[in-house]
Amino acid sequence: MSDLYTSEEEIVRPRRQRRRRRKRSRFGSFVAVLASLTVIGAVLGGIYYGGSAVLNSVDGLFGEAEDFPGPGTGEVPVTIEDGATLRAMGATLVDAGVVASQDAFIAAADENPEARSIQPGNYVLRSEMTAADAVAALVAGEGGARVSLPEGYRVRQTVARLAEVSGFTAEELQAAVDAAMLPEYAEGEAEGFLYPASYDLGGEVTPETLVAAMVAQFEQTATSVDLVNRADALGYTPRQIVTVASIVQREVSNEEDMPRVAEVIYNRLNGACEANGVVQERLQMDSTVHYAVDDYSSVYTTPEMREVDSPYNTYRESGLPPGPIASPGEAALAAALNPAGNGDCYFVAVNLETGETAFAVTAADHDANIARLDAYCEESDLC
Repeated sequence: MSDLYTSEEEIVRPRRQRRRRRKRSRFGSFVAVLASLTVIGAVLGGIYYGGSAVLNSVDGLFGEAEDFPGPGTGEVPVTIEDGATLRAMGATLVDAGVVASQDAFIAAADENPEARSIQPGNYVLRSEMTAADAVAALVAGEGGARVSLPEGYRVRQTVARLAEVSGFTAEELQAAVDAAMLPEYAEGEAEGFLYPASYDLGGEVTPETLVAAMVAQFEQTATSVDLVNRADALGYTPRQIVTVASIVQREVSNEEDMPRVAEVIYNRLNGACEANGVVQERLQMDSTVHYAVDDYSSVYTTPEMREVDSPYNTYRESGLPPGPIASPGEAALAAALNPAGNGDCYFVAVNLETGETAFAVTAADHDANIARLDAYCEESDLC
């Protein structure tokens, strides 16, 4: 039979079958959508209820931010600019070698509720600190806005040290030194009167206020040791006493030896040592020659150094040098005002590692002490 003659019943049946297929297809799509929504809901629920676990998994996947183990070494000058963000601070610290990564610094700052209070200014931090320690130091201002100056620096060394850590240039600092209001007895020369101590660098500090603080600290210490009155009692000017103290500071490191070195200086100056081989009131101190030639590479001086034409060369010139050769601390100033009374005319370091110093009255005893030094130097690389 030809398809042209298909009955109505045969035509209707396929249409119904197509409708049933369409209904089943729509139902399957609905089920698929519902299943997808269920999966999405489960994921969203997992994120909502287990966000920390998910984030921790991500951190584990990509690794923690690089950080130094700490505690760090040395001193690193850092300037936090006004208006700097935590991210900008982190970049500055990374560039300076203070922290290992910007992300570690930001993470540590997020953990420290006071990190937002970090102030702009000059800081002195350590190299390779942990990020948490760096944040804490900036928050507390620890080490960060301070500089320590050791005893025995001359002005040139002091200026160089300050320029390294303060953010000020050597030219700015030297100009401040040249313009400083010094004690009258300093006679306009800053050498010896920039007191060695720790000073603030942050806040509103300028080269001028920094140098003024150093001079003020010297004057406070001078008052403490009664410099002016005690100098007069000894028959010296305050400037001469500071000169003696500066030589003492450079010659020995152990404070207990300082009064004995001061006595040697005075005994040589007043002629008490002439009978023991010291002529023409010569101090013959290597420290003054080092100052004259501006060379501190060795504790010794060469024959050529000791022939240099300088008023600071106490091997050639009698009496005290024209002025201080370094900045003395309180112990050296006190020793210059309170010398020992042992009659010593000589001293020499016999152990360069410990600073042990041997004293002598006569040249023969001094030669014996030099022999001790020679024996020490045969076994030591410090000579």
